[in-house]
Amino acid sequence: MSAYDPLYVAFLYYFNVERDFYECHEVMEELWLEEGREPVYQGLLQIAVALHHHSYGNITGAIKLMEAGILKCESEHEIKLGIDLVQLLQRSRQYLIQLQRDDEFLFQPYKIEIVDLELENVVSAFQPKHSNSN
Repeated sequence: MSAYDPLYVAFLYYFNVERDFYECHEVMEELWLEEGREPVYQGLLQIAVALHHHSYGNITGAIKLMEAGILKCESEHEIKLGIDLVQLLQRSRQYLIQLQRDDEFLFQPYKIEIVDLELENVVSAFQPKHSNSN
């Protein structure tokens, strides 16, 4: 049994492995609502949705959501996330700067660094419900 919520594990899987930022939004929104609308969860959700918007060419939407997501994640101090939040914020800020400076900035997904071995193991073992097995 993992100490991490299965929805959080799914979020990290979709973010890091599948690069399915829309699905990140779906699972994190559910967790955010369940956990009493914790700002850091909304921030993670917004960063993922910013990447989703950028992948479809919506630069304005990507900038707005990246700004909001960074702001909400900066306020995190209490929740055990098992990720390198400082590095995530650094990457997200750099990404935001590129979005703001360059209309031709190409979509470049990045990973969230997992620092807790238990979390890394459960994310690695995660099997999406819609998995296409042969």
